[in-house]
Parts: sequence; C-alpha cells; structure tokens
Amino acid sequence: MSGFRPMRSGLRAQRPAAFGADPSGERLARIRRSPHFKDGVFENPGGQAQIRPSGGGMLDFAKNFFDKEKRSLRAPTGRIPVHATTLADLAKPPVTGLRLTWMGHSGVLAEIDGQRVLFDPVWGTRCSPFPFAGPKRLHPVPLPLAALGPVDVVVISHDHYDHLDMPTIKALAGTDTLFAVPLGVGAHLEHWGVSADRLREVDWHEATKVGGLTLTATPARHFCGRGLRNTQHTLWASWVVAGEEHRIYHSGDTGYFDGFKDIGADHGPFDATMIQIGAYSDFWPDDDPESAPLPGGWPDIHMNPAQGVQTHLDLQGGEASGVLLPIHWGSFNLSLHPWAEPGEWTLAAAQAVGQAVALPVPGLPFEPAGDLPVHPWWRDVSAPLSRRWPVPAGTPRTTREDLDLVGED
Repeated sequence: MSGFRPMRSGLRAQRPAAFGADPSGERLARIRRSPHFKDGVFENPGGQAQIRPSGGGMLDFAKNFFDKEKRSLRAPTGRIPVHATTLADLAKPPVTGLRLTWMGHSGVLAEIDGQRVLFDPVWGTRCSPFPFAGPKRLHPVPLPLAALGPVDVVVISHDHYDHLDMPTIKALAGTDTLFAVPLGVGAHLEHWGVSADRLREVDWHEATKVGGLTLTATPARHFCGRGLRNTQHTLWASWVVAGEEHRIYHSGDTGYFDGFKDIGADHGPFDATMIQIGAYSDFWPDDDPESAPLPGGWPDIHMNPAQGVQTHLDLQGGEASGVLLPIHWGSFNLSLHPWAEPGEWTLAAAQAVGQAVALPVPGLPFEPAGDLPVHPWWRDVSAPLSRRWPVPAGTPRTTREDLDLVGED
C-alpha cells in the first residue's frame, strides 16, 4: 500500500515531540479499513484526494505579503478585548440548558444539557511545533486552563497546530476528561500521555456516547499533517453533539461543499453552529464571488464568511434559524486578509439573510436562546474597512448580488 513507510529509528528519535506519532498496529489497520481511505491517504467528500493549499503564485503572494498598506491591516491597532472568564461565569448551570464560551480561534466550551464539551482547545502561545517560531497569539487566553473546571469530553477536529496543541493536551492528560477524535489522531494523544481507554476515535458517520450526549464525526473538506514528513494517516472532521434537549455543530476547518445539507438533514436543525469563517485566501476573486475556486487552493480547504453563513443555512435546512458563532479568526494571523475582515464580512452576510449571529469577545459566555452579544467589538481595535461584501447566493433577500452592508452597534 502506498503512502506509508515507517520512519527510520534515527530520524524518529530526532523528531520533535510536538510532531506527534504515526498510527501503527491496530490503529493503522483500522484506518486502512476505512471507506474514506484509498491509495494510502484519506479522501475528501466525493472521493477527491487530499487537498493541499496553494494560495496562488509566489510573486502575487510576495506582493500581498510585503505591501505596506495591506500588511498594516493584518493586525489589530489596539489591544483585543478579552472577557476574563471567572468561576462565577461558569459556576451556575445555563438557564436554557445551553451555553457557549468562545475561547478564541476555534476553541469553544459548550455546556449542553448538563455536560461540558471543549472543542479544539489551544492554550499555547504559538500554533507551531516550536516555541520560538510560528503564528503567535494576538490576545491572552481568557482564563488559565486549570481554572476551567472539569470537562466531560474534549473534541478535536483535526491535527493541525491551531486545533491540536501539545501543551494543552498534556495539561488535560492529567485530568479525567475523555477525548473524541477522528481516526488516527489518537496516536498523537497517546504519544503525549493520554491513556488509550480515554480515547474515542471514530470515522466519519460514526458516533460515540459520553454521558447523555451523542458525538458524531461528520465529513469536512480539509487535509491533515503535523510533521515535515506527513504520512497522511489522520482524518479531519466536523462534529455534531446532540443531547436530550439541544444540538450543536462544530465545523472544524473545511472548504464549502454540498455535504452540509446532508449533515443538516441527518442531524439538524441545530440550536447553534460554530462555523470557520477566517484564514481564507487573499487571492479569492473579489470581483466574482460566484467563480469556482481552482483545485488545490485555499478556497478548497477554508471558507470565507459568505460561505460560512451559507453553511449555517444549509445545516438548518435552508432556513435562517438557530445561532451562528463565527470561529477560526481573531486570535492568530494565518492568512493575508485584514485581521478584522472575517468579523465584518460575517456580520454583513448574516444581516443579508436575517440570520442571528453571536459576536462575543473571547471568554464571554452566552446562551444562544438568551440575549446574544451583538456589538462588533473588532471595530474598536482595528482600522476601518471599506469594500462591498459578497453575501450568500440564492438567499431570500438577495440574488447573487454584492450588498454594501455595515453592522449596527
């Protein structure tokens, strides 16, 4: 079988611990039995081979990266506001049975039907295998990990550094929490001290029970890898968490695809969705938002905000319902778009279709069925942006038009 060759023992010994571990033994055998694994790699929905980002030509990249005006927009102009989450914030059960706390980037604490689920926690300073290099956190974590309190299950979407953070996992390994992960990712966690009996490792469409919750791994359009030599043997996933009263969805990282409609039909509708809307390509064609992205580019693996809002609608059966929490933005600079653009564009796209969107600062708990945080806080710490925001196509209030919308405070 192609795509997997054991590393030489000498190279393995020199490999940084943050690279994790390659699947082996029964874990590797199970991966090879997966219907989504072919010719040595996991495939994306529709049978397409694993997608690698290209992001356009190097000359175009360099022009954008070094452009003084554009570069100044890629960071906030002031200190990002953070709600210092306290024990008092989290001690009382949510009145409605569902409370979400965005910890920054893709990390979310979901308190749902009496249990606590922590998605993609990254408490480290950099999303990198090295402490001295790589994208650095733009704001402090809202609270120390030890102050978070007991967590029933940690859910990981895939093994990239901005979603699977070794220092965070090592700290959580000393607790009683369980871990729900896609196929292959368990090898990393065991390498960092998580015992096998605390792992719930599943393929797409497989579910695991944690107390009164059912956690189902659902398809996503992305790729995997942590080391310089990527064996391509770990799966990526979005996640559905269903309790007795509430249902939520976490997208992980993904490009837009038609499968969101199927996920919504099988598992929705949802009280709240957490959707990736940042770190899309700066080479996305602004003048033609309807154009199909070229295979292998960032548009295949990350969504822009208009697609993120469309994804929420797809998950909800085409209706503007539930609450959308934008994730995967604001905490790290991972692309060339302006720092504040994901927030501004998401707000415009959501307003265009009448979709409720929560806009908390990192660390601020809110209940989707209660009063939503709606202040566009990024405007207080960023340069103003002026452009026409593409909105989801074929929505009740738009017909593939660009609407020049601004949010209300």
